[in-house]
Amino acid sequence: MTSDPRQTRRKPGLRLPVWSLLLLVAAGVLVLILSSVWLFRTVRGFAAATDGIGAPQFDSTTGEVVSGQSGPIVLQGTPAGDVAGVDPDTIPDWTGTQRVNILLLGVDLRCDEEEGAPTHSDTIIVATIDPLSQSAALLSLPRDLWVEVPNYGANRINQAYFFGQAYEYPGGGPQLALETVEAFLGVPIDYYVAVDFQAVIDFVDLMGGVVVEVPERIEDLTYPDSCYGYDPFTIDPGQQRLDGATALKYARTRATFGGDVDRAGRQQQVINAVREQATELDNLPQLLLRAPQLWQSYQEHVTTNLSFDEALQLANFVRTMPRENIRNVVLDYSYVYNDTTFDGQQVLVPVREKVRTLRDEIFAAPVVPTPVLEALPTAITVEEARVAVFNGTPTFGLAADTQTYLLSRDVNVTVIGNADSATYSATQIIDYGSHPGTVQYLVQLLNVPPLNVSTGANPEGDFDVLVILGSDWQIP
Repeated sequence: MTSDPRQTRRKPGLRLPVWSLLLLVAAGVLVLILSSVWLFRTVRGFAAATDGIGAPQFDSTTGEVVSGQSGPIVLQGTPAGDVAGVDPDTIPDWTGTQRVNILLLGVDLRCDEEEGAPTHSDTIIVATIDPLSQSAALLSLPRDLWVEVPNYGANRINQAYFFGQAYEYPGGGPQLALETVEAFLGVPIDYYVAVDFQAVIDFVDLMGGVVVEVPERIEDLTYPDSCYGYDPFTIDPGQQRLDGATALKYARTRATFGGDVDRAGRQQQVINAVREQATELDNLPQLLLRAPQLWQSYQEHVTTNLSFDEALQLANFVRTMPRENIRNVVLDYSYVYNDTTFDGQQVLVPVREKVRTLRDEIFAAPVVPTPVLEALPTAITVEEARVAVFNGTPTFGLAADTQTYLLSRDVNVTVIGNADSATYSATQIIDYGSHPGTVQYLVQLLNVPPLNVSTGANPEGDFDVLVILGSDWQIP
């Protein structure tokens, strides 16, 4: 995990203070980053005009590079060398095999807030990507979720970003928000991406809008503007091409019978429309012509501790992921309930048993495709991992019987013994190194939930992977 990422204040654009709309922005930015890889590769050529301290300045009408800089780079790791003309096909593959978790933050800056003032993260989404199963999921956490903020006590989850900025927490608001989500979900978060609205508005506008099928007339006379006033919104049914601002209004309004449920559906509809239009080859020339403006918008409105190369490699990986392998989930009223704190705050209290079940489901890898499973025995032969099996149950001889079972399936079990306790309820796998093929094979053979797989250092014995048998394990 990158430490102490640089903190940069982004210029205010159109900012609508509603967490559900920020959800669209954050998810939209992820989609844009991960589906428009060729665009970013082309934009790298423009980055050659800078010395690596700031983003290049572009003429807003011609799109040509002019002298001067627009401010600090917020997408870290942008190359400063001569990289113009790089073939998109030369983008390195994402070689990692471990699950990657990314925290997406939508930052709420209202029109009357001064530059540099602490702000809140009104969208919190965890994006998880599993390279082995080639799948991904987005889990949305409501801003009023009542959680424990490390070092600051119980509070709304969106306060973590505020505290991190206001009290100069190491790594700032994004880092404290990341640690808060880690503590709540019990899963590690590797990266963060913080965005405001203008990046998505710019992208939709520069690509000529997006086409959606509006199922019914919507008339919202009390649609809020960005400064506590109203900006009435109306749209007719049928196929419509929406510009950036209108797309956000369409996704945000609740003025239909289904309220929040309808709104969530419209958000997904707009996100899908953005992704589909961005990835259509017919749109490539138009996007490339406007790459300078897009690049400058990202510099001003996106902050992340992903390096440029990491973003490109993840993009190259997710770009070809089947659409049906990407799942969207919201922590809705099936998992939380309304309550009032002692000081009168209206909050959402998580039903932790249900949240844990959902977490295990989302962060568990789907069934690996058959060709991958068939290749795993070969993978473990190449890795030459030494596996230890320790009995964590009162069942006599379970470790020895499991060794026999695993040896028959070409797992190199070199050590057996008893665990530090005979009360393990669930089987655990600990990888002391990098043995993804062996671990994945053991997960399949022993039916171990992925959240029971961890990593460690300095094993207390001559082995590379440790299996601690729990009472959930029986020899097939």
